[in-house]
Amino acid sequence: MKISVVLITKNEAHNIRECLESVSWCDRAIIVDSGSTDGTLEIARAMGAEVHETATWPGFGPQKNLALSKATSEWVLSIDADERVTPELRDEILAAIGSGRFDAYDMPRLSRFCGRFMRHSGWYPDRLTRLFRTGKARFTDDIVHENVIADGPIGHLQTPLLHYTYDDFSQVLRKVDQYSTLGAQQAFRRGKTASVFSAWTHGSWAFLRTWLIRRGFLDGPQGLAVALMNGQASYYKYIKLWLLQQQARQSSSSGDRPVQ
Repeated sequence: MKISVVLITKNEAHNIRECLESVSWCDRAIIVDSGSTDGTLEIARAMGAEVHETATWPGFGPQKNLALSKATSEWVLSIDADERVTPELRDEILAAIGSGRFDAYDMPRLSRFCGRFMRHSGWYPDRLTRLFRTGKARFTDDIVHENVIADGPIGHLQTPLLHYTYDDFSQVLRKVDQYSTLGAQQAFRRGKTASVFSAWTHGSWAFLRTWLIRRGFLDGPQGLAVALMNGQASYYKYIKLWLLQQQARQSSSSGDRPVQ
């Protein structure tokens, strides 16, 4: 059975070669790119990937659905540029689709954070549905933290997908800013509200949940760093949501004023 691997990219020159090498056993590699300027596209094309470019960024869910729409093989494997499929996972994937038991499968994801693979902190097993028959699943339209919705029962693979997340704290800070902004925008569109106090409580709870409840302390210094990162990301998301509310109220008030 043929498999198309689909992924979305922007400025992933440091990742794309190893990513595509890890899925070279798939029949097609389909990339939807949103404005890379670092050589990502040249590397991908040189490795035989089919590249589609978009002029706008609709969000993670819509962009992944666009990539999904380009796939014509019987099966689809969705990965990110910073993920790697090991030979062991490849063998399990091929055995799973050969069995015909399910139309979709999830798999655990093992993430590396600043030099350490994280087995606690809520980061493992982090099961994600990434393998499915074409037409039997799709991504939600969330602009961030998208999920796969499958038409039927989901099978479970046991071999982890490797995820190389952050190499240094500059990357962490950039991602915290990016994802908290997208999360605030998404929450605002859905009519959610926040206050300065709720931002503080959300941030504090995110830290405590990661560090204590999810046993981040067992991941050593990196566990503490992830707990702090989660706390910051949650706080920033809700404080940015509060600021969006203030801006909307100001715009509404100024629009209601009579013309002088």
